[in-house]
Amino acid sequence: MNITKDIKYIGVNDHSIDLFEGQYKVPKGMAYNSYVIMDEKIAVMDTVDAGFTHEWLDNLSDVLGERKPDYLIVQHMEPDHSANIANFLRVYPDTTVVANTKTFAMMDNFFGAGLCKSKLTVENGGTLSLGKHILTFVFAPMVHWPEVMVTYDSTDKVLFSADGFGKFGALDAEEAWVEEARRYYIGIVGKYGAQVQALLKKAKELDIEIICPLHGPVLSENLSYYINLYDVWSSYGTETEGVCLAYTSVYGNTKKAALLLADELRAGGCPNVAVYDLARCDMSAAVADAFRYSKLVLATTTYNAEIFPPMREFINHLTERGFKNRTIGLIENGSWAPLAAKVMRGMLENCKNITFLEKAVTIRSAVTEANREELKIMAGELCREYAALSSDNANKNDLSALFRIGYGLYVVTSNDGKHDNGLIVNSVTQVSDNPSRIAVNISKENYSYHVIKRTGIMNVNCLSTEAPFKVFENFGFRSGRNVNKFEGCSPVRSDNGLIILPHYINAAFSLKVENYVDLDSHGMFICSVTEARVMSDKPTMTYDYYHKNVKPKPQTEGKKGYVCKVCGYIYEGENLPEDYICPLCKHGTIDFEPIG
Repeated sequence: MNITKDIKYIGVNDHSIDLFEGQYKVPKGMAYNSYVIMDEKIAVMDTVDAGFTHEWLDNLSDVLGERKPDYLIVQHMEPDHSANIANFLRVYPDTTVVANTKTFAMMDNFFGAGLCKSKLTVENGGTLSLGKHILTFVFAPMVHWPEVMVTYDSTDKVLFSADGFGKFGALDAEEAWVEEARRYYIGIVGKYGAQVQALLKKAKELDIEIICPLHGPVLSENLSYYINLYDVWSSYGTETEGVCLAYTSVYGNTKKAALLLADELRAGGCPNVAVYDLARCDMSAAVADAFRYSKLVLATTTYNAEIFPPMREFINHLTERGFKNRTIGLIENGSWAPLAAKVMRGMLENCKNITFLEKAVTIRSAVTEANREELKIMAGELCREYAALSSDNANKNDLSALFRIGYGLYVVTSNDGKHDNGLIVNSVTQVSDNPSRIAVNISKENYSYHVIKRTGIMNVNCLSTEAPFKVFENFGFRSGRNVNKFEGCSPVRSDNGLIILPHYINAAFSLKVENYVDLDSHGMFICSVTEARVMSDKPTMTYDYYHKNVKPKPQTEGKKGYVCKVCGYIYEGENLPEDYICPLCKHGTIDFEPIG
């Protein structure tokens, strides 16, 4: 199979495997990918699992013809990719093995010292010329082993991504990429979100047209879709709005409660409800969906003054992988001394940014009418923001939304007649309450200013403290005149036709401009409230909270100049021009401070 004119696929499919890594069910097998770059010098990218030595060597021989490989590049030493290094060198003993120091140390562990007759040790950022193809090596430690590196071919713009962007399933399996890629990522790489984020940051600097992973299909179309999913997964964000409901049940009563709750959630407008019987389901699928959805409900019985074993295993899988940024509801059952809610909460207490529903539902043996009412209340709490985002079910006159206004950070959305737009503002004020009037200050430098001046309408989205930095990057550091800030988003619209953000807000209101005040650099729009919705009770994102907890610390070590206090941009130079405008966030010199 040709990846490009010069890059060939020589991997294999494994349909005999039942458990990958001894624990993950793979009913559609696995692919072990390997590639050859044909140039003046020939490079082979990784080997395959030990069970496919001859098939792989035959594939390689078919591509090489009468030529011999010059390099074997080893990106990852896990045996499903490295098992055939020794067999390869028996056939091609003069090949130079290319790897980093940690990889060669592991090679000695697996095969004994002295395996390689010729070897080339590469550094992070090092390059290797094959002729017209120039390879750059980028270290990716703990994605998901410490020696891992990826390789970028700048000629064909191909990223050889090691285990990154891999999935379960052989290449001839007919299935959507995302389900098995998510289960693969969460199960195998999920613990190392920070390391994946670091790799994605490096990848942004590369012009990538094709991704060649060590498992799963080669990716060559709509790469932003796959990269965005990896960004969401590795930042522990919400991929899909909805509830994952995981339960265990001994005699069926806890199951009954779980299914009653699922029905209430669907009736309350929850867009997705995934229900798992942990004693019977594929555990890795349940774990993957716990990370996929924004909310999680755990329902189990008290068992030996503890919790039922499959629930303990499930929670352990979550905490081992850094579960965070979720809302959790708890249901417990105990005939004489219910302790399950306390135990589950204790197991999750070290997870970051977890919001527990105020009250757990306690069942004593069988579900009662009182329990049914408690389950209905729980569903209402979990569905509150979904109802608020629904055109049919929202309370659009909930003026308690105005209580969310403070010295916070907001996304103001508008539309120029053809395109939606949004920007970050920090000056939103309630200036009267009878009638309610809101003042919004917007810089004349922003495209949204001109749109709102012309259309006279806007939506204000109150960001909550769960909003990640990528929200500020998207809406604060780019111009809507040049980019679509809502690419890949499935927005909700208010009655005025403008967007309400589907995530990371606690309230939203639609405004109609009634008066305008010119403030030189800014314009103040004084508006009436035409719609107000409350999504959650999560705290509003303040300017102080953003700086202390959300904005990454700028990398100023060894640099001289000034740093933007808003976005972290660094201006290197002795003197900052008085009229300087930050190229990222468009703030002036007043928001810069000297480094050091």
